[in-house]
Amino acid sequence: MKFLDQAKVYVKSGWGGPGCVSFRREAYVEFGGPDGGDGGDGGDVWVEAVEGLNTLIDYRYQQHFKAERGHNGAGRNRTGRGGEDVVLRVPVGTQVFDEDKETLLADLTEVGQRAMLAKGGIGGKGNAHFKSSRNQAPRISQPGEAGEERAIWLRLKLIADAGLVGLPNAGKSTLLSVASRAHPKIASYPFTTLHPNLGVVEMGTGNRFVLADIPGLIEGAHEGAGIGDRFLGHIERCALLVHLIDATGEDPMAAYDTVRKELEAYGAGIEGKREIVVLNKLDAADPEIVEMLDTEFKAKLGDVPHHLSGATQEGLKDLLKVIWEAVYTRREEEKRLKEEAEREERGETGWTPDR
Repeated sequence: MKFLDQAKVYVKSGWGGPGCVSFRREAYVEFGGPDGGDGGDGGDVWVEAVEGLNTLIDYRYQQHFKAERGHNGAGRNRTGRGGEDVVLRVPVGTQVFDEDKETLLADLTEVGQRAMLAKGGIGGKGNAHFKSSRNQAPRISQPGEAGEERAIWLRLKLIADAGLVGLPNAGKSTLLSVASRAHPKIASYPFTTLHPNLGVVEMGTGNRFVLADIPGLIEGAHEGAGIGDRFLGHIERCALLVHLIDATGEDPMAAYDTVRKELEAYGAGIEGKREIVVLNKLDAADPEIVEMLDTEFKAKLGDVPHHLSGATQEGLKDLLKVIWEAVYTRREEEKRLKEEAEREERGETGWTPDR
């Protein structure tokens, strides 16, 4: 299945059905009168986050979605049936933007969340609605109201706990493959990863976290160089970043600065996330160079980077433990904030008066 994280679609809700002009006429019934029913309401257009999806590929082949119009009213005070709704099913983590790509309409971060994109038109009133003492035989009715029509953008931001960043060929896909059951493409040339990959890392006793691997960044990515920085949106929700640096590269310190510069140029809060710096490919690196890099990074960042060999898995368990501790802390903090918000909604202040 191809990965697609952005799509433009056109939605249109249904028109309301027109009201009916009708009069009751039956044999042996002395008094008739207006009995035209109302039209049914038009169908709405909704977007809903569902399980089992991780791409917007369905919206590459269908871009137009139109809800059913309301049915006409009928005699004997019969109201027309409402139009069927249309539901756009999207992966968890999808954001919905207006056509300008800036106005956020909905952010679906949990399974089952829904948002209305276009409200159906209201059905028109039949002539029975206009009956009065002064007008006992009205011959008027209302047409149904028009539905809404708009173009929207769907943008998927994967829900992951930790995100892997670094230059191309820094070993991000290898780390994802050895830490989880994911099977990303791995090769000895840059830009092997062309779209984000997710992997679930099992820490035992039911503890797990989601690790995201995005295509590598190069200098000028925020201006479109290489694959660009479009996929950085997939790590905006992460608790932390795992910055992999190839210890066998020509200038690992410059590689670190290049990626940090691109993260800061992108913004969106990514540059301020907690960062775990990892020197990768230690199995092929010169120990003296590694020792020198430790000294330089400690002087620059205040701490020695983690050591890892994706090929031999040396240092893997220690790294995953550090990542899990950061993810767990973030989850506990979010849980606490959610509980506080729920207490505020219930009007609970969190204290009791002295008796």
